[in-house]
Amino acid sequence: MIRKALLAASLPLVACAHAPAQDEPPSLPTASELPGPEAGVFPSMLRMGGDIVGADGRVIGALNILDGPNGVMLEATIEPGGLTPGWHGLHLHQVGDCSDTGTFKLSGGHVGKIENGHGLLNPKGPEAGDVPNVWAAADGSAGYEAFTTLISGAELADEDGTALIIHQNRDDHMTQPIGGAGPRVACAVIK
Repeated sequence: MIRKALLAASLPLVACAHAPAQDEPPSLPTASELPGPEAGVFPSMLRMGGDIVGADGRVIGALNILDGPNGVMLEATIEPGGLTPGWHGLHLHQVGDCSDTGTFKLSGGHVGKIENGHGLLNPKGPEAGDVPNVWAAADGSAGYEAFTTLISGAELADEDGTALIIHQNRDDHMTQPIGGAGPRVACAVIK
């Protein structure tokens, strides 16, 4: 009697173990299956960027952007004294205009603005203009490199360009609308 009960109890488990998964994700191609340089597929090598201007109008660094086949590489260097030491939020903004030195509001809002969707950690986002923070050393200098798949070089180089904005504080990647990053302290036109 005990054997029959154990056998009856184990049958559903065996049946479940062999059932095919209903929600299996589609299989993705492997790197060897994707076209690359051997098939004539190369990064566009479109380069954009320019000077990074601080709140006082002084050039504090340089921005270089390289468009690739799967996203954009951002590289920024900040000279000593360019930023206050510590973390600073960075965002890509809608308009390539840094002429209102000190406030940089003419750069508009974030590229790809999503209502309540700001932040790389936000389940409702992220926005196309969200990128990781930058750390400034004790002397105010910084080196930064980040890659984003949220936007393309063509989108950055649209008719009115875009801007890279550096904020006073760190972006927490969740708080709306800008992650608590605070005032805009530096700006670079991207065209």
